[in-house]
Amino acid sequence: MSKNVLIIGTSPRKKGNSNRLAEEFKKGAESAGNKPEMVYLCDKNIGFCRGCLACQKTKKCVIKDDANEIVEKMKAAEVIVWATPVYYYEMSGQMKTMIDRSNPLFSDEYSFRDIYLLATAADSGEYSMDGAVKGLQGWIDCYEGTNLKGIVKGLGVTDAGEIENSPALKEAYEMGLLV
Repeated sequence: MSKNVLIIGTSPRKKGNSNRLAEEFKKGAESAGNKPEMVYLCDKNIGFCRGCLACQKTKKCVIKDDANEIVEKMKAAEVIVWATPVYYYEMSGQMKTMIDRSNPLFSDEYSFRDIYLLATAADSGEYSMDGAVKGLQGWIDCYEGTNLKGIVKGLGVTDAGEIENSPALKEAYEMGLLV
């Protein structure tokens, strides 16, 4: 049975390493017969959450920008994939901002159950992803019935294109096949 898969590329560099992992995951998901859609946050205008909590009553954000369309896509997706570069041992600011702006989903009906993380870091230590994983897990824990289904770690890559020599590309493709 085909699944709607939303892949959110959060790198400020459209041709960055984490977005490259996302593209491979997408290829795998397509090969498995799913319907993946890729959204690049670097192409979007997304403001910071104001913390007004109006969205908890209206199920819509009062800020009129591109985040609202992405939240609607998240709501309809059965699988959400976050792709992020790791900066200072944490997810990108763009990813955190989008997570915060997804607050209208908290009090609404949503379809997603499986969440994946594709992350890249200049540091080659396994621990370098711990902050990003913990931050994403905090978001997941707020949504009943969801789980962190898989993580791909592209370690030791800094410059755009360095991921091409990493086994993480193949891992991302293969994880996409399993959606």
